[in-house]
Amino acid sequence: MPAVRHLAWLCLSPQLLKHELSFDPAAHLPPEFLETLKRWERNPEALPVRLAETPERRLGHYFERLYEVLLRDLLGWDIVLQNQQVQAEGRTLGELDFLIRNRCSGQMEHHEIAIKFYLGFVTEANQVRWHGPNARDRLDLKTERLLNHQSRLCQRPEAQGLLASVGVCETVTPRIFMPGYLFYPVAQTLPEAPAQVPREHLKGHWMRLDQARQENISGWVPLFKPDWIGPWAQSAAPDTALARAALDRVESAGIPQLFAVLNRRPESDRWVEASRVFVMPPQWPGAGA
Repeated sequence: MPAVRHLAWLCLSPQLLKHELSFDPAAHLPPEFLETLKRWERNPEALPVRLAETPERRLGHYFERLYEVLLRDLLGWDIVLQNQQVQAEGRTLGELDFLIRNRCSGQMEHHEIAIKFYLGFVTEANQVRWHGPNARDRLDLKTERLLNHQSRLCQRPEAQGLLASVGVCETVTPRIFMPGYLFYPVAQTLPEAPAQVPREHLKGHWMRLDQARQENISGWVPLFKPDWIGPWAQSAAPDTALARAALDRVESAGIPQLFAVLNRRPESDRWVEASRVFVMPPQWPGAGA
């Protein structure tokens, strides 16, 4: 079941932000949670309803659904509010991702979450920036917004009426959960990742389309959302024609493509992800990056 695999990755994946507000699900999960996931894998009828639903096309929405299952069905915590807008005088100040009761501490917590994929890029001014496949998304900007805006929504006076409407009058502790990958350029040596990124963060590489055309792509498999989440595996050998067609789409449509690079494991006769690589069109990240 892909959804179970995705959820398992979410439970154990390292994050892209090391901060006092960072939330680590693994520190709270019960010892038997892996057995629960295996049971769901063996018996799809036992899947939580939200996990059994067809994945949304937008990765962020699907990620939120996985997180909802993590909180409610694996941790057993109460979700008090979810995706609730905070408004003032007709304008939206932000949206609370999750307001939950932490059953381990008893505290009310506000969780802001994001799953991110950033590629290291050296500017003409010799600055290192981490852009998303959509180059307007940047690691430094997202981190700043999470820490200084999104995680502080419950502290704003405008949020107090919303909190009171669900009986929350106590202090709300903010938490941030941001797993993902950093992709390093194959043709350049970058400094270490930004200081706020844990050393154990997940890594990949990226290259330009013309570089990819020179690679041996016999083990490459194009990944499409939501399978950007978690390592890929399959029983069939990778189809080079599919990988080549995906490279052609990068050229014709000018959009990035993520690939898993697979190795065969003889003991299981399966092909499993050994690494992953983004292939970027020539114009990425664009002027002014």
